[in-house]
Amino acid sequence: MDVLNTILQWIVAPIAGAVWMLHNKTQANTTDIAVIKAQTAATKEASDREFKEVKESFKAVLEKLDNIEQHLRT
Repeated sequence: MDVLNTILQWIVAPIAGAVWMLHNKTQANTTDIAVIKAQTAATKEASDREFKEVKESFKAVLEKLDNIEQHLRT
C-alpha cells in the first residue's frame, strides 16, 4: 500500500497536474485564435469595402476627365 501511495503522490499527481495545465493553456490559445480570426475577418471586410469605394471614386474621376477631354475636342 505504501508503494501505491508513493506512486500516486510522485508520479500520477504531477502528471495529472501537468495535463490539467496544458488543457487550460490550450483552451486559452483556442480562444485567442478565435478572437484573432474574427478581428482579421473584420479588418479584411473593411479593407475590401474601402478598396471598392476608392475604385469607384477613381472611375468617377476618370469619367469626368473623359467628359472634359471630349468637350475640349469639340
